[in-house]
Amino acid sequence: MYLIVFRSKNETLRFSSLLSSYNFKNSVISTPKQISTSCGLSCKIDAYALENAILILKRRQFYTFVGIYLISNDKYIKQ
Repeated sequence: MYLIVFRSKNETLRFSSLLSSYNFKNSVISTPKQISTSCGLSCKIDAYALENAILILKRRQFYTFVGIYLISNDKYIKQ
């Protein structure tokens, strides 16, 4: 699983909506405390959606994009 992190709640929700419009499962969750540079919400995706998520990030303008974090054993590793 991966977290896509933004500094803006609006951009998090917009990104989640875009993923959903392409039929990629995702969920908006509270950003873990270990990731302190966010608005409080992140988009959680499965590994199979990662490549498409990156394409969406590259093609659209997300000014508050912080990064992508791999969730591994309750740790968050920035990619």
